Formats: sequence, C-alpha cells, structure tokens
Amino acid sequence: SPYRTVLRDNAVPTIFDLTSHLNNPHSRHRKRIKELSEDEIRTLKQQKIEAFEREQATQELNEGNEQNAVSEEGGEEQEEEAVPLTLEERENKDYLKSLFEILILMGKQNIPLDGHNVDELPEGIFTSDNFQALLEYRINAGDEVLRKRFEMTAVNLEYCSKTQQKQMLEICESCVREETLREVRDSHFFSIVTDEVVDIAGEEHLPVLVRFVDDSHNLREEFIGFLPYEADPEILAVKFHTTITEKWGLNMEYCRGQAYIVSSGFASKMKVVATRLLEKYPQAVYTLCSSCALNIWLAKSVPVVGVSIALGTIEEVCCLFNQSPQLLVELDNTISVLFQNNEVKGNELKEICRSQWTGRHDAFEVLVDLIQALVLCLDAVSSDSSVRWNNFIAGRAFVLSSALTDFDFIVTIVILKNVLSFTRAFGKNLQGQTSDVFFAASSLTAVLHSLNEVMENIEVYHEFWFEEATNLATKLDVQIKLPGKFRRARQGNLDSEVTSENYYKEILSVPTVEHIIQELKDIFSEQHLKALKCLSLVPSVMGQLKFNTSEEHHADMYKNDLPNPDTLSAELHCWRIKWKHRGKDIELPATIYEALHLPDIKFFPNVYALLKVLCILPVMKVENEKYEIGRKRLKAYLKNTLTEQRSSNLALLNINFDIKHDLDLMVDTYIKLYP
Repeated sequence: SPYRTVLRDNAVPTIFDLTSHLNNPHSRHRKRIKELSEDEIRTLKQQKIEAFEREQATQELNEGNEQNAVSEEGGEEQEEEAVPLTLEERENKDYLKSLFEILILMGKQNIPLDGHNVDELPEGIFTSDNFQALLEYRINAGDEVLRKRFEMTAVNLEYCSKTQQKQMLEICESCVREETLREVRDSHFFSIVTDEVVDIAGEEHLPVLVRFVDDSHNLREEFIGFLPYEADPEILAVKFHTTITEKWGLNMEYCRGQAYIVSSGFASKMKVVATRLLEKYPQAVYTLCSSCALNIWLAKSVPVVGVSIALGTIEEVCCLFNQSPQLLVELDNTISVLFQNNEVKGNELKEICRSQWTGRHDAFEVLVDLIQALVLCLDAVSSDSSVRWNNFIAGRAFVLSSALTDFDFIVTIVILKNVLSFTRAFGKNLQGQTSDVFFAASSLTAVLHSLNEVMENIEVYHEFWFEEATNLATKLDVQIKLPGKFRRARQGNLDSEVTSENYYKEILSVPTVEHIIQELKDIFSEQHLKALKCLSLVPSVMGQLKFNTSEEHHADMYKNDLPNPDTLSAELHCWRIKWKHRGKDIELPATIYEALHLPDIKFFPNVYALLKVLCILPVMKVENEKYEIGRKRLKAYLKNTLTEQRSSNLALLNINFDIKHDLDLMVDTYIKLYP
C-alpha cells in the first residue's frame, strides 16, 4: 500500500463501533484522506524504492569500513581463523567421517557392534566384528580414504579399537539427542516420563522420555536416552537430576510434570525420585502416565511380595500364549467348551486373549473369568503325549499351570480384582476424552470415600472376598491352605488361631487397601487436581458446564508461566464469550490438541500458554498417535534385540533414526575431545 499502513506484530484485534461518528456532529467536518491518482501512487512508490536503494548502499559502505577497521586491528586473529586445513588434516577428517557414517548405519539398522562370539571360534582363527566387516566392505567398494589409511595394515589387526568405537558412539548419541533437546528448549516447558526398567547388556537402565509441544503446536513424546539404574533410591534421585540438568542441559525450572511407569518392586524407589524432584521444583507435578492404566499402575506399586509374584506370573502366561498361535487356538477350543451355554461371553474372552489384556483396566476381572480355561489348556498341553508341542512349551505349560493353581495366587488375584473395582471407572475416565478427565478429577473424593469405607469394614469385605477365592479354588480342585513358605517358617509350630482367612486378611487385604488409598492421595495431589480443573478451558468442557467456569481460581499455580498474567481474567472472559456466542455451524473443539490448532489462538496468549502447559502433563493422552512413536519404537527395539546385544548408544540412534545428523559436527567434536 502507498499509505504504508501496516498492523504491528503485537496488535490485538478489538471490536470497534464503526457507526459512532455519524451521531457526533463534530466528527463530520474532519479532513478526509486525499484519494491518490495512479500517477501519484507510481511516483510515491518510485521515491520509496530510490530511498531504500540509497539506504542499502550506505549500509554496505559502513559495513565495508567496519570490516576494514576490524581486519587492521585483529589481523593476526583473522589469519589464525582462515588457516586452510593441511592435506593430512583433511584426510583425517574424511577418514573420521567414514567411520561415523558406518556407526550411524549400524545404529539405524540395529546391527550390533560385535559379530561372532570369541568362545565360538577355534583357537588361532581371527574374524572381524560387524564394525570392521562393514569397514572392509566399504574399502572394497572403493572408499579411497579408508583404503589409503589401511592398505599397509595387517589383515588380522583391528582397524578401530573398542575404545575408539565407544568414544565415537557417545558423540553420535549426544549429537542426535541434542537435536530433540534443542526443540524442547525452544518450547520452554516439558515433562519427564520414565518407562519400566530394562536390561542392557547385563545392566539395569531406566528409559527416559520427554514431552513437549513443538513449533507446530503438536504434543510430542520423544525418547532421549537411558539412565543407569541404582539400587539406592537417594543415589538414583541425585544421578537422575544430574543427568537431566548437567549432561542433557535441560532446565528443570521449566519441568511441569513427571511420571514413572514401573515394574513391580521398583515403585517405592521411583517415588523417592519424584519426591526429591518435587522438593526442588514444586511445579514438576507428580502424575500418572496416560499410557498405563491406573489399576495396573496401582497393582504394580503394592508393596506385597505375593502381588509382585502374581503380576509376574500373569505376564508370563500372556507372553507364552502370544508366542504360539497354536496355543491360542487350543485356548479358543477350551473357552468354547467351558462357555458353550454363554457364547457371547466366550467370544468376548477369545477376542480379549488376542490382545495385550494384561494392561487393561479390568485385567483382574478378565483373569478370574479366564483362569479355569487357562489351567485346563495348560494341563492339556503339558500332559499331551503326542509330538504336537516342543519340550520348551510343554515345560512352560507345566510350570505356569502349577503357578495358577497355587491357592496364594488365587486369593491374590481375587482380592486385587475386588479392591481395584472401586478405581476402575475412575481410571478409565482418566484415559478418556478431555471432558472425561476433567470430570474424573471431581469424582476422586467419592472414590476415596468408598475405599475408606472398605477399610473401616475390612473384616466384612475380606470375608466376602475370601469366600469368592475359596469357591474359585474348589472349582479348580485346589486345596485351601496356608502358604508353604509360611508353614515351613513356623516349622510345624502353627498357632491353631492362624486360619487361612485371617492370614490373608493381615498379609494381603489390609496392606493393599491402605496402600491404594495413600497412593491415590499422593498421585492426585492438590496441585495435580488444580491443573486438571484448568481443563475447563477446553471449549467442549466449557459447553458442558454451560460456560459457567472459573479457571482463574485454579490457574494461579501457572501465573509465572503466562505472558500477561494481569490480563488473564479479561482474556478468559473474552474466550468464554467467543465460544458462547459462536455461529450455529461451529463445533466446540473437544481436545487441547484441537484448541491449540485454532487459527486465532495466538490472539489469546494466556489461554495458549495455559493449554500448552496442561497439554504436556503426563496424565493427558497424546491425541495424535504419530507423535507418540518414541515409546513404540523403544518397545520394538527391546523386543527385537537380544539382551546381550543391546547398547544404550545404538538404541538412541535406532529409535530416533529419522532425526537429522550433522557428520561435520560429530567429526569436529571428536577432534576437540580426543585430539
């Protein structure tokens, strides 16, 4: 435009009354803006172009003078910088680049560094590892740089030592991780999530993932590395904090959530880590993780040995059936016979058996329904005299059938089923739509009330649960008795008052109910619930509440994260009005993801900031599955790689295979660190 009337970047749209001047007699006689003819517009534009060119020429002249002045003053420094690489240095860089290319290929394709096991080879025979084999292949394919370097080297000599490979791998891992961490830092706010402890080449490690909202307003969950696991929770907490802040360079002041998916037995240790981080960073809210059902998470955290053993047995049974399609067919046939009078129930159970049912909210209900079919099927397999089943499957079937028909196991799963029935609907809602999560936060009080009532009347409740367990045991022809380890510990001096019912009440029912009540209070702290109440910002939740919401009361915990906290109240009012008086054909956004992708969301800077922070809470599910691939690729890597062949460095390259990498940066870093 010739008038050069342009909106500023920080301009805020306002509703103007464009007819007010008609009622004001004084405003009618104001000067009008002169309408310009085409010739005048052309002249005006020409003048502006000439002025711009003059300005550019002056700027270039000034820059030239400045550069001359600098070169005169710091001539020596410039000479140092501009020194060209010698032939030897250039060849060394090209050589290192070839080595890094091979390592990155091995990481992406999940090729282990070692080839044949030394023990497998006869004495005196040399065979190269996978790295050396690829290096030789590259030389044979015509890589002149590598050929020059190694043409005079003995055939049975290692081209690149294990130490050098390790150093280079650490640099590869660091550079690839840095690409993700740079995006996290640009986003400011993030959450930390850890997965179950895994075995990498004989050592326990914690997989660490980070959640953040990227430039395109997408919530992403990315894998950023493994952390060596420590048995002492206090040492683990210190190392966890040090690695994230010092080694990976994330500022924990911007951490807004933390969640830990743990195997049985590790829960109490990870809770110490969460507590220590909360003491330092009160806004790093300790939450549940959206990828783990609440009931499974609660069961894994129960500090009773019998529960840990039962959960391990369930996983092994599920794993055995998933490994063999023939076993699943056998189980289908057993279910058909048992449920011939209720085909609908039978078909439902068959469908469930083909899924990862051990992670469901109702996993223990499913197991109680399935246990008879599982035992009959495993018994048939282990006692089959034909050659249908190999020794491994027959042996595992025998062991697992014995484990399932242990009275201790039966009582444990029946009690877990009944106790966790009080949290099942609540947990299911937490993994539902945004509105379900919002209303679940309000129902926690009722859930705790029910569990406290159970605790007050534990005698009565336990009696019912134990009766159910004994009926199930009778159906499976299992003897009702005290555990063998308890009897052996007493060496026959059993007190006649110690009945099976009392024993399981004290050792299982009471501690389980007490723990679940406490765990729910810890995980759904006041801060966590306040954050979930802020979900009323999502327009569909607002609509369900008839636009009568009060986010500002709950949003005070995020006041320092807002760009303009003073205008929050007015902005929230405008946000409510916008959706209350929307057009008839406009649907209310149902998720944070949809709200963040609204074209005009940037006109509500405080709402945008709040939604971004709420979005990264680990309890919120990742709406778009393609941004949750970090966890899926991690699971795939662990499933496809033998324990002894796993490498924390190669794993990161494999899981983040699509992240760009800068070979020159890797080479320069290596030369600086190991000159």
